[in-house]
Amino acid sequence: MILDELRRHVRKHPFVPFRVHLSDGSRYDVHHHDFMIVAKGIVEIALTAGPDEYPERIVSCDPLHITRVEPLSSRHRSNGRKGRSKG
Repeated sequence: MILDELRRHVRKHPFVPFRVHLSDGSRYDVHHHDFMIVAKGIVEIALTAGPDEYPERIVSCDPLHITRVEPLSSRHRSNGRKGRSKG
């Protein structure tokens, strides 16, 4: 279940930044464990311009539309948010 996978990523010690991919092609980087809330019917992601920034806005995602979750490589961590994001 995707919610269990998201919780594992958020709770991992030490935290490893990760990317969430959605069915519409959007992708969002999660740079800190406090920047995601996982609930039964919704996932909230606080978006930042980069790994050392404060959140700029929050997006809500239906867990049914999350297609995959992957750890960010060091290359992605230095570049901040990648791809397109809705907003």
